[in-house]
Amino acid sequence: MRVLFWLDDGAWAAIERHLPKNQPGARRVDDRRVISGIIHVLKSGCRWKDCPPEYGPSMTIYNRFNRWSRRDHWGNILKALAEGQWITASVAMDGSYVKAHRCAHGGKGGAKNQAIGLSRGGQTTKIHALTDTLGRPVVLKLSAGNVPDITMADALLAEVEGCRYVLADKGYDSDKLRKSIRDKGARPVIPGRKSRKRTIRFDQNRYKFRWMVEAVFCRLKDFRRVATRYDKLSRNYLSTLAIATIVAYWI
Repeated sequence: MRVLFWLDDGAWAAIERHLPKNQPGARRVDDRRVISGIIHVLKSGCRWKDCPPEYGPSMTIYNRFNRWSRRDHWGNILKALAEGQWITASVAMDGSYVKAHRCAHGGKGGAKNQAIGLSRGGQTTKIHALTDTLGRPVVLKLSAGNVPDITMADALLAEVEGCRYVLADKGYDSDKLRKSIRDKGARPVIPGRKSRKRTIRFDQNRYKFRWMVEAVFCRLKDFRRVATRYDKLSRNYLSTLAIATIVAYWI
């Protein structure tokens, strides 16, 4: 028996008021049906053209996803849902690889411009996430898979204010980053590398909660189109992450 994903009444009530209004073009077909179809594709990992007909024409499903990605509507919906709910007294950040499928190549501008790079795992994209005190994703960024985690730290931290502690693994060990965190009025909770001559002291009890950001990647990768990247365009893959985050954490 085919299992379909449909937004229930509670989830739809949460998301409906944040949908874009007065968009150009023909009158939109049923939003709830189409968005449920998009989520079904992202969860199951099927091709767009294999989207079950119960959701409507597959081209309509894909066009809605692609057009709203181009206008960053999915990211804006995520921000609207999370606004005022973030608890950022303590935040954690990390990065995680995803394999880029062969059909993800060929995006305009080349692989580098579409956040795909050669790493030990082959052609990969890296997801960079920053979570709030309750372990919910607050900020999501993309880079090529061969980009070190620490190079994206400032971009992640730039989008949050009022944090008191910043948790990260030793891959983020840098005097420059520690100073940047302190300049924001926060304390770094980051262990030092073994190569350091001077031992770095950090709050080991608070550091135990860094597992929350690791749990985010596990949960988001339950969506098969997150676990493996099929999108040629980085903006579309970032939209995939935004939609998965909305479903997993905010509705």
